[in-house]
Formats: sequence, structure tokens, C-alpha cells
Amino acid sequence: MDVPSTVRAAIEDVPVEGARCLEAGAGAGNMSAALREAGAADVLAVTNDRSHATEVRDRFDGGPPSAVRADLRSTPLADDSVSVVTAHALFNVVTPADAAAIAAEFSRVAEPGAWLVVDDYAPIPHDGVRALFAAENAAAELADAAPALTFYPSTHLRRLFEAEGWRFERERNLLDPVPWTAALLDAHADLARENAARLDDPIAAALRGEATRRRERLGDGVETGRMYGLAFRLER
Repeated sequence: MDVPSTVRAAIEDVPVEGARCLEAGAGAGNMSAALREAGAADVLAVTNDRSHATEVRDRFDGGPPSAVRADLRSTPLADDSVSVVTAHALFNVVTPADAAAIAAEFSRVAEPGAWLVVDDYAPIPHDGVRALFAAENAAAELADAAPALTFYPSTHLRRLFEAEGWRFERERNLLDPVPWTAALLDAHADLARENAARLDDPIAAALRGEATRRRERLGDGVETGRMYGLAFRLER
């Protein structure tokens, strides 16, 4: 099964074999696939997105891992029930308030001594990419009262989880620089325009135009920023 190299690299030093694992924020189920490939005894993929849950179930055709649609701030898992928790490219789509609630939930469901792997994108240094994401966030905040994207420094997430009792083990670069391809930039521009379309003119027209202009200026894509990987152990 095709698994991105960054996903494999994120867990290569984590004792996955025989473990009960949680993939938090399952998109296409790439981390679930990597966990299963690494010998996990059981993998549960949890997402609040109905289409993602369906995609993971279809990908694995009813076999392990299992996929559940649930709020990551309050999952159906029992206390102390998993030994590895992963969050691959999750927190960049999570607001600060929700990030704190999700961190507390990870601590609840993890058994003493469990491992946690958090991989995400550092703040973007490229002015043009930042401007496109700013247009996307402006449209989302006006439409839904919450930003679409938040790029946390690794130090922020480290402090967040240390406050919940997780002991920091290591940080590594998974991508440096990150390839923001034309397809990815198109997807972000489309989301900005979709959210803008839910607003009243002239704000809607202004944001649609801004997203289109920012995307056009980025051409065939940009390589900028980094994706980092953090690992922790639960101390209790």
C-alpha cells in the first residue's frame, strides 16, 4: 500500500509493533497504513470528517484499521486504552482552543508510558504563500468565525503537550523545504473562494479576487518552510 515517506519516517523510531494505536485526524488513512505496516496489533482512525472516515473504510475494505467519525475533543475511546497516538498534519487545521482540548483528550486515552507522535508544518516564511493562506483564513473567519489554518511553531506544540504530562523525546525535520505544489495551492485557493462565496458582496468579491490573484502569482508551486516531527512519552 502506498505510504508517503514522510509518514513512515515520522514513526520509524517508535515501538509500534504489537501496539494498540490511534490515528487522530485521519485524512486518507496514510498514518493508519504506516502503523499497520509497522506491525501494530490494532489501529483506530478517528476523524470528525464524514468523507474521510468513509475514505479510510473503503481504502482498507472493512479490515483493520477501523475508522470512526467522532469529535477529537471527546472520542469514544476508554481511558488508558492506547499505547501509541499519532497526529500527522492535524494541528494546522485546529484552532488554539481546540488544540488544548485535543491534547487533553490524547492524555486521557493514552496508557501510562504511551508514545505520542505529532507532525506538522512550521509557520510559512514565503510571503506569497502566507498571503494566500491569509486570504483563506479571512474568508473562513468571516464565514465560520474560525480560521481555516494555524501554523504552530514546534515549540508551541511541545509546551502544549508537556503541560498535559507528556515528556518530550525528540524533534526531527520530515520535510525541509516543503513542496507546496500547484495542486495544493489550487486546493487552498478553491477553499478560500468557496468560503468567500458564502459572504455578502462586496466582501465576497474582494476575497475571491484576492485568493485568485495570490494563487496566480505563485505559478507552478513553491518550496518553502518545513514539516517537523515531535515525539513524546506519557509520564504518569
